[in-house]
Amino acid sequence: MVDVKEALLSVLPSIRLPRAGDRVHKDECALSFQTPESDGGLYICMNTFLGYGRSYVERHYNKTGQRAFLHLKRTPKPQKSDDSNSTTGDPPRKKPTRLAIGMEGGFDMSDEQYEYDEEVKLVILPEFLEIQREELSAVPEMVRDRVSSAIDAILAADSASRKQEIQAWDGEVRQVSKHAFHLPQLEGVPRIPPCGWRCSVCDLRENLWLNLTDGSILCGRRYFDGSGGNNHAVQHYKETGYPLAVKLGTITPDGADVYSYDEDDMVIDPNLAEHLSHFGIDMMKMQKTDKTMTELEIDMNQRIGEWEVIQESGVQLQPLYGPGYTGIRNLGNSCYLNSTMQVLFSIPAFQRKYVECMEHIYQKAPSDPTQDFNAQVAKLGHGLMSGEYSKPAPEREGDTPDQKGIQDGIAPRMFKSLIGKGHPEFSTNRQQDAQEYFLHFINMVERNCRSSSNPNEVFRFLVEEKIKCLASQKVKYTQRVEYILQLPVPMEAALNKEELSAYEQAKLQAEQDHRPPPELVRARIPFTCCLQAFAAPEQLDEFWSAALQAKSSALKTSRFASFPDYLVIQIKKFTFGLDWVPKKLDVSIDVPEELDLSQFRGGGLQEGEEELPDVAPPLVTPDEPKGSLGFYGNDDDDSYCSPHFSSPTSPMLDESVVTQLVEMGFPTEACRKAVYYTGNSGAEAAMTWVMSHMDDPDFAQPLVLSGVSAPSSVPPGGDPPSEEHIATIISMGFSHDQAVRALRSTNNSLERAVDWIFSHIDDLDAEAAMDLSEGRSAAESVSESLPAAGPRVKDGNGRYELFAFISHMGTSTMCGHYVCHIKKEGRWVIYNDQKVCASEKPPKDLGYIYFYQRVHSLIPLPPCHICIYAPGSPSWRGGGWDGGCPGLEVAVFMINLSKMFLSFFTRAFGIS
Repeated sequence: MVDVKEALLSVLPSIRLPRAGDRVHKDECALSFQTPESDGGLYICMNTFLGYGRSYVERHYNKTGQRAFLHLKRTPKPQKSDDSNSTTGDPPRKKPTRLAIGMEGGFDMSDEQYEYDEEVKLVILPEFLEIQREELSAVPEMVRDRVSSAIDAILAADSASRKQEIQAWDGEVRQVSKHAFHLPQLEGVPRIPPCGWRCSVCDLRENLWLNLTDGSILCGRRYFDGSGGNNHAVQHYKETGYPLAVKLGTITPDGADVYSYDEDDMVIDPNLAEHLSHFGIDMMKMQKTDKTMTELEIDMNQRIGEWEVIQESGVQLQPLYGPGYTGIRNLGNSCYLNSTMQVLFSIPAFQRKYVECMEHIYQKAPSDPTQDFNAQVAKLGHGLMSGEYSKPAPEREGDTPDQKGIQDGIAPRMFKSLIGKGHPEFSTNRQQDAQEYFLHFINMVERNCRSSSNPNEVFRFLVEEKIKCLASQKVKYTQRVEYILQLPVPMEAALNKEELSAYEQAKLQAEQDHRPPPELVRARIPFTCCLQAFAAPEQLDEFWSAALQAKSSALKTSRFASFPDYLVIQIKKFTFGLDWVPKKLDVSIDVPEELDLSQFRGGGLQEGEEELPDVAPPLVTPDEPKGSLGFYGNDDDDSYCSPHFSSPTSPMLDESVVTQLVEMGFPTEACRKAVYYTGNSGAEAAMTWVMSHMDDPDFAQPLVLSGVSAPSSVPPGGDPPSEEHIATIISMGFSHDQAVRALRSTNNSLERAVDWIFSHIDDLDAEAAMDLSEGRSAAESVSESLPAAGPRVKDGNGRYELFAFISHMGTSTMCGHYVCHIKKEGRWVIYNDQKVCASEKPPKDLGYIYFYQRVHSLIPLPPCHICIYAPGSPSWRGGGWDGGCPGLEVAVFMINLSKMFLSFFTRAFGIS
C-alpha cells in the first residue's frame, strides 16, 4: 500500500498557489468538454492549473511529468423554484439590473435550476492515489498546510472562463452626466403626483419620462416592433433642448433611470433627489412600478435565446441526437459562432483536418493546449461530431414544449476566448456579424495551416476583374482571391412593388394615428436579379487610363476565374441609409436548391482585345493641380523637408477629408487610402471609394506605395524571445530567423508577432529571393518563407447544390439571433443553439449566408480496374463516379486529349 505521507512529500515541490495572472481552468477540460459535472469529474493540475477529464489527464502527466491533481466532482441536486428559501431563510434572489456577470447588480454565475454537492480530493498520478482532505491530518503540519492552502486557493480562485465572461460582459458602467451639476429648472412648474401619470400629448400610460427642467411628462421612443412610445419625449428635447429626463416608475430610494438626450446615453445624476424635489417628488418614498431599461434589454436577450420569432417556432419539431447532431450552448449572444461552426464542421475537409487528425494534433500541442489554435478547433470538432455530448438535457419542472428538445450540448468557452483574443469585437459578448466571423475564422485557419493541409481550399476561388477604358477601348485583366461571394440586393427588382407601396402608406398612417403597424410585407426579389447585379458592369468615372495617361471613364465587370468545391454566398442585406445609419433590408429571395453559374465564368483576354499598358499612375496626375497629391520638397533638389511625413515617398493628402471620414467611424488608414486613390478629389469621391472597398481584406491596412517598404520596427536589444513562441511560429512554416525577427519587432508578443509576420509578406518573399544568391536552394527558401506561387485554388464545374444556410432575425447584425439549417442524410436539420431538430419548413428565402457544394458529374461506368475504387467506395455514387477516381481521371484526360488532336487535324487538313 502506498504511504500517503511519502506520496505527498514526493509531489510537494510541484504544488503551488495560483498567483495573479494565472488562469485556473476548473470548469472545463483543456482537450474535451468534460466538466466537474461529468461522470469522471475534472482533474486540475496543481502546478499548471489546467483541467483535464479522466480521458486526458494521463496525457498531461506523460507530457509534463506533473503528478498532483485536485479532483473536482459536482453532482447537481434540484433547487426549489420559490423566490425565498423556506428552510434556510435566505432572501429572494435579486433580478439582474445591469449587463454584467458575477458583479453587484449583474447576472449570478451559479446555475438557476440546480445546487451542487461537491466532492474534492487530491489525486496523485500515475497510480491515481486518492487522498481525502480528512487524511491530511495524519501528515506533518508543514505538508498539510501547504497542500490545504493550495486546495483552498484553487477552489476560491475565479476560473479562467469566469474571468473571461466578466471582462466580456461588464461594459455597462454609466457615467455622470455633464448636466447634473448645472441643470436649469424652471420656476412655477406643477407638482407631480406619485402615480396616475400619462403622456401630455398622446395619453399613453407606459414608458413615460419626466423632463427634469420643465416637468413635462412624455412617452419614450417607439421600438422596432411597434411597441414602446410615440417619440414625444425625444421631440420635446429637439424643440426645447432640455437635456435630462427620468423614467417614471423606476424611481426608488436607490436611484432611477436617467437619460441624457444631449449625451445620447443612460447617465447618473448625483443630484437626482434635489432635482425631483423641485417637482414635489420625495425620492425616499417612491417605489418601483416599471421595468428599468437594463431589465428590458435583459428580457429581450432572454426572449431571443428561446427564439420565438423563428419561422418554425409554431411547429413541434422532432429532436435529433447522435454524431453530427450536437447542440452548442449560447455563451451570451454567441449564436453567430454556433451557427458558423456547425456549418463548417459539416464539411468533410474540416472533419478530416481537425477531427480525424485530433490525436496527432494533441500530440503536437504545446504544454498549454488552451492557447493552441489547432488543439481547440480539434476539440470543438470532436465535440460536435463524436455524439458524446448529443444527449437530451434532464427534464425540469415547468419546461415548455419548445424546451423539451434541448440538449446539454457543448459550451465552447475556450474556443470562443482563443479565437476572439485581442479582437475588438469577437472578444466581447456582444452580438456579431456571422459573415465577419466566418472570414475571421478562415483567416485564423490560414495562419495556422502554412505547413500542413488547409481545409480553406474548398472555399477559395479566383475572381476575374476586367476594366475597359471607354476612351481607348483597351482592357486590363486582374485576378483576386476570395472566400465568399457577396451578392447585392437590387430592391428595384422587387416583384411586389404595388403591395410594398401600399404597406408603406399603411405603416405611415398607423404611425400618425398611433396605431400598431400593419402586418409586415417583404420585398420579393428574384435570386437571378442578385446574380445579374453582381455581374453587371460598374461605371468608373475616376479611372486613370494608362493608355491615355489621364483620367477617363471605364467599365468594370467581375467573373469567376475558378469555381470552388464549396461556394459561400452572402446576401448583402445590411446597408446604410441616407443618414449613414446601418439598416437591414427585410427581403425574401427565392434562393434555388440547385445553381448553375457556368455562364459567369471569365475567359481572360479575348480575341480582338488590346491590353492597357502596365504603367502605374503618377502621384500628381495631369488633370490635378500640382501639389494636390504629391510630395513636400523642392523640385530642383533630391531632399525633402516635410513637416508631417518623414518618408520621402509619403503622399500629401487632404487631411480635412481624411478627418471627415474618420469621424464617420472608418479606420484611419482606410480613409488615407480613399483620399489617395481618388486623387484628393473630395469627400464624396473618397466616401464612394470607402463604400466599394469595405470588404477588401487589406481595407484597414496602412497605405504602402509601390516600391516603398514599411519601416522596420525591430527594437535594439531587449529580452530574448520565448523558445516556445519561436517554436509555435516555426510550426506555421516560417524560419527560425523570421520567427525571432517577428517576436523582437513586437516586444515578444506571440499574437502580435503572427500579425506582424503576415503583414510583411512582401519583405519575406524578397528575403527568400536574396537567399538564392547566397547558395541556398529555391526549395529551402520557399519552405522557410511564403509560397511564391500564391494560394492554391481548386477548380471544377459551376453547378452547385444548396446544403446549408445561416439565417439572421433582427434589425441589424448587432442584435437579434442566428440559426442555421444543414442538409444531412437527405433531410434539413435546424441548429438553434442547444436545440437540434428535423426541420419541417426551412426558411430558405430568408437566409443571410448560403453554402453550396459542387455537383459532380456522374458517369455511368462499370467498376474501374485501373485503381482500387469500386462500388461502395467514397467516390462511388449511384452507379457512377463523382470524379474522385484516379483511373477515371486518366481516362477522361485521354479522351479530352484525343478530342483536341482530332480538332487540330480537322482544321489543319480540312478533314470533315
